[in-house]
Amino acid sequence: MLFNSLDFAIFLPVVFLLYWFLTKSNKQQNILIVISSYVFYGWWDYRFLLLIVFSSLVDYFIGRGLNQQENKVKRKTLLYLSIIINLGFLGFFKYFDFFLLSSEEKLINYM
Repeated sequence: MLFNSLDFAIFLPVVFLLYWFLTKSNKQQNILIVISSYVFYGWWDYRFLLLIVFSSLVDYFIGRGLNQQENKVKRKTLLYLSIIINLGFLGFFKYFDFFLLSSEEKLINYM
């Protein structure tokens, strides 16, 4: 779903109205936003939904761990773990093809 598409022009007002007028609590609003985000992301390519669900779950549980943890060293470790996982996903999906094609070109030029 692109931001300048008819689908988005319908999707955004529906989510906006549901958020402000049909949900009563912050918990309901948060659930609506998460589900809407998954729908928006899945509209583009449903095959990557597992990736965003996994990333969301990792960050959710790390956030809960941060809330319960008093030790500063353990809190930093949890924070760094979340950052590494998310940047790892970004780096892999953004640069995997670049490095793959770069190594193939070197291999072809070597032969």
